[in-house]
Amino acid sequence: MISGTRTSRHPGSDAELMVEFGKVCKTYESRRGVVEALRDVSFSVRRREFVSILGRSGCGKSTLLKIAAGVSPLTAGDVRVEGRPVKGPVEGLGMVFQTPVLLEWRDVLNNIVLPLEILHRDKRRGLERARELVNMVGLASFEHRHPNELSGGMQQRVAICRALITDPPLLFMDEPFGALDALTRDEMGTELLRIQSATDKTIVFVTHSIEESVLLSDRVVVLSERPGRVQTIVEIELPRPRSAETRADPRFAEYGLLLRQAVFRGGEA
Repeated sequence: MISGTRTSRHPGSDAELMVEFGKVCKTYESRRGVVEALRDVSFSVRRREFVSILGRSGCGKSTLLKIAAGVSPLTAGDVRVEGRPVKGPVEGLGMVFQTPVLLEWRDVLNNIVLPLEILHRDKRRGLERARELVNMVGLASFEHRHPNELSGGMQQRVAICRALITDPPLLFMDEPFGALDALTRDEMGTELLRIQSATDKTIVFVTHSIEESVLLSDRVVVLSERPGRVQTIVEIELPRPRSAETRADPRFAEYGLLLRQAVFRGGEA
């Protein structure tokens, strides 16, 4: 029987730490006064790890990711990416949002290479890499289609390719499959596992889906209700590579129950 908070199976050294959150606090002003979104959030993510941040709506998951990306200031505490304090937008970071945010007038390839154009990098070489990524996610025959010609799952694959085009070592994903139907969401989860295996990226993944966090993650960080605090951190000791069949492992249901208790009962898992 699985029980208790577990430590990472990636012990390593501090040099292998990719992201570090140290007593992160966040408050902001609202019409009803000061809102405390996060309180003393501390944990770290190691290189090549897949860490999910799990919690109920409004617990500060997305806020924490924005702070780590350097697009939202923290109120107190410290965040470091590859050992460097986050003082502004983080370079070498890929970001995938809940909605694909594709440019309707650009085809698949030209949506993918957009970050290279912004960074004034070689677009011709970028198009070659974009074709490789399109092949990797199974969209080879759609490279000249426009967003309105693609399904929601296909659009999100394009968004993932766009995040990977600069070959970032770190990928932040903010509920990227939340707007998809259940079947497509399952398919995209399996696809993401394959992409991480092929690219060896470090991934921090925000979700409110317990099953999704169990299937994808090396570790799951559970945040309490607002103000978000680290309720528990659970290591998912299921063998890789994982697939839809992983759900049949009896431990899958045990991890799901453990995380559900942490999320919904508000006590220690």
